[in-house]
Amino acid sequence: MDSVLIIIYILSSVSFIIGLKMLSHPETARKGNLVSAAGMGLAIIGTMFMYQNEDGVLLQNRGWILAGLAVGGIIGWMSAKKVQMTAMPEMVSLFNGMGGACAALISIAEFNHFASTDFTFQIHEAYQNADSIDEAFLVLPVQIGIMVTVLLGLIIGSVSFAGSVVAWGKLNGRIKDKMFKGQHIVNLSLLGMILFLGALLLYNIYSQFVVSQSDIGMLGPLTIFNKIHIKLPVSVFVQFYIILLLSLAYGVLFVLPIGGADMPVVISLLNSFTGVAAACGGFLYQNNAMLTGGILVGAAGTLLTILMCKAMNRSLKNVLIGAFGGSTAVAAGGSTKEQGAFKEISLSDAAVVLGYANKVMIVPGYGLAVAQAQHACHELEKLLEERGVEVKYAIHPVAGRMPGHMNVLLAESDVPYDKLQEMEQANEEFPTTDVVLILGANDVVNPAAKSDPASPIYGMPILDVELAKNVIVNKRSMKPGYAGIENDLFFRPKTSMLFGDAKKVLQDLIAEIKSI
Repeated sequence: MDSVLIIIYILSSVSFIIGLKMLSHPETARKGNLVSAAGMGLAIIGTMFMYQNEDGVLLQNRGWILAGLAVGGIIGWMSAKKVQMTAMPEMVSLFNGMGGACAALISIAEFNHFASTDFTFQIHEAYQNADSIDEAFLVLPVQIGIMVTVLLGLIIGSVSFAGSVVAWGKLNGRIKDKMFKGQHIVNLSLLGMILFLGALLLYNIYSQFVVSQSDIGMLGPLTIFNKIHIKLPVSVFVQFYIILLLSLAYGVLFVLPIGGADMPVVISLLNSFTGVAAACGGFLYQNNAMLTGGILVGAAGTLLTILMCKAMNRSLKNVLIGAFGGSTAVAAGGSTKEQGAFKEISLSDAAVVLGYANKVMIVPGYGLAVAQAQHACHELEKLLEERGVEVKYAIHPVAGRMPGHMNVLLAESDVPYDKLQEMEQANEEFPTTDVVLILGANDVVNPAAKSDPASPIYGMPILDVELAKNVIVNKRSMKPGYAGIENDLFFRPKTSMLFGDAKKVLQDLIAEIKSI
């Protein structure tokens, strides 16, 4: 039965790898999710009905396990079914936090099991494994190795959970960017304290499993019948739970000051944390499927974090301590120059410009998601194509609130994948474009990233929309974007502002274009 379970875990691991590969392309992403989910389902079923402990006993309490799966599955299914695309980043962040919480709970359960065990060793066995006559190491490497993994799972899982909850609150507006003087010093000090207490805890456990020659001498003549009992003291429990509380606090303080424009990077980073924490659980249980899944999530999250930082031309260190997009963004070096006046365009004029263009590029942003205007956008696209207009979409890697947000949003309205142009492709298209229609995007089209060294986003790769013949920007108001800085594009000669809710504006544009 063990060999069959190993085969099941291998098949599950392979399905995770194949599913992740399929997620790299929009056309296969949905199938990739299903393949990975099937692999996870197979691993769960195999574990429930085929896993045996050291005594050959099958897994117990299947009723409770099935009940937990049912409750969690129903909650997850209903949440995903009802969530709006605008709230998708929040849900992803919250669900990611739940994964971190599970990893931390696994570490807590395993520590309690380990610490409450009354270890009994025969003295002669200790001497057989001793490195010297002075000390007898009682299966020390195994015990310390277990505790290192438990501590890593606890710390990383707790930070991921607390940080993801804060990210969820920041994304839905319930938690504001908060930063106090010296917060980064406090954060580093807190992290240092967590690591110090972790090392101290390992040393205290180590000291319990080392028996000196004098200790053994007190037991009387050395025979195979001499035994020693080891039970960890209460102080070890106290240290462990202090580490848990400090890790939760660090997770909160770690994410709290990070600005809104950096949320895509933070979500990716926390996702990688959860993967690493889950991999620790795989080590503890010697579960290949859990280990593989955790490693894949951790590696994918890390690579995505690197790509997001590259797309913003920022280092991860700068993201974590720079407070980009927070309340201190302008104070940190935002431009305060006089911008001049902006130019507004009417619906009828915008309809004429779009209706008689040869080529139109649409740049979607968070404003499109907020207005739930993706279906109206696709309808406008089809109407323009019926008039002989070539229509494409320009997608910036960090548009929206999480990686791939705009791609998923447009896929929901059945926009063909071949119309979605990545930043490099789109920038090649702009010089031959008649009209760029910007729907709620802001920071990713701000020319200050190239022209204003005083701007916090200077050096960030952007969509070069100003190279087109005309630029129409749809916004609710002139309020700055998520990065909290003014957009130079709005005051350029080629740019016209079309104010209003994206969905209402697009519907009115469709009606106007049909009438011309």
